[in-house]
Amino acid sequence: MLKNSTRLHIPEPGHRPGETPDLSHIKVPPAGEVRRPAEDTDPAEIRDLAWALIRVLDDAGNPVGDWNPGLPAALLEKGLRAMMLTRAYDARMVRVQRQGKTSFYMKSTGEEAVAVAAALALEYGDMCFPTYRQQGLLVARDWPLVDMMNQVYSNSRDRLKGRQMPVFYSSREAGFFSISGNLATQYSQAVGWAMASASESDSRIAAAWIGEGATAEGDFHHALTFASVYQAPVVLNIVNNQWAISSFSGIAGGERTTFASRGLGYGIPSLRVDGNDFLAVYAVTRWAANRARSGLGPTVIELFTYRAEGHSTSDDPSKYRPGAEAAAWPLGDPIERLKTHMIGAGLWDEERHAALEKELEDEVRAAGKESESYGTLKEGARIPASTMFDDVYKEMPPHLVEQRRQAGV
Repeated sequence: MLKNSTRLHIPEPGHRPGETPDLSHIKVPPAGEVRRPAEDTDPAEIRDLAWALIRVLDDAGNPVGDWNPGLPAALLEKGLRAMMLTRAYDARMVRVQRQGKTSFYMKSTGEEAVAVAAALALEYGDMCFPTYRQQGLLVARDWPLVDMMNQVYSNSRDRLKGRQMPVFYSSREAGFFSISGNLATQYSQAVGWAMASASESDSRIAAAWIGEGATAEGDFHHALTFASVYQAPVVLNIVNNQWAISSFSGIAGGERTTFASRGLGYGIPSLRVDGNDFLAVYAVTRWAANRARSGLGPTVIELFTYRAEGHSTSDDPSKYRPGAEAAAWPLGDPIERLKTHMIGAGLWDEERHAALEKELEDEVRAAGKESESYGTLKEGARIPASTMFDDVYKEMPPHLVEQRRQAGV
């Protein structure tokens, strides 16, 4: 007979700072073992893929299995370059933040494939609704680094006129929707945009990214309801990098099931993919994009990855997780894994890799010098204060005209 006794369960991470990380609970299946269903498969027939882990690259860097997209050498090199450029850009921007030239920055170290592979799998006209760790989308779409840096510095060439936090980029031309600091808003916005596109019989689709912690927000569930009911052409990415600032994934429900499985209750096909496997991320994104573009509706994708460094420059991860945890992550580094694959295929070598690293460092340095010439947080030119009254109304109303006159700006 059951005893009447209730207790509150408080999820706890497996290890704390100072302890030796043990990630043996993470089950990494062999690459290539997950089947690739047809893009028009009924979601009910592929429910198991929400608990699987789609992988293409094996431990030796060889592509195996049905999900191998068979990418040409030029596309592989473009992907490798974009991931390396994103990492080099991140490294410089953290340095300048430490120098006081900007107030804040967020790196994507270890997660570069999440954005870059997806960007290359989507069409350029597709609209991306990112969160704050997908700068690789802009890099992969060849958006100028100088423009990105200007936004981080909020300098005189910042197209957003200093009204956004650093790294909250926006580019209509590159299909990069304005980043919002409120969690999970990207999902509702992406679904609404996709519904509008479908209502106009447009061929463009939407894609959105949120972290696993944000799946606990109401916007996540509202968006999935609308996406399912109206069969919106949208790819809904959940970046499970294990940590939502200082809270581990269990706080958002990761102890009980996968984040991909949350889409199943809405009748949405849901896939779980190795987020550090460039080829797998590309293949799964293309599968979902083709499905959406064919009028078959949304797909949920959980990208299983790891945030290798702090949440932001305001965060000290040593306060809540062991320092050796990143090195213990069993799925490796996305750049190293793609590099190993390309070398094994005879498409790359260490000398070319080192030369590209140097080239990209020089490119980032040159962009940095140009951007800093337009001003930084510490010094130089800034957007005039008078612009605070702009871009609100098509025609500025008299009371704002008077306020600007009184302010003398």
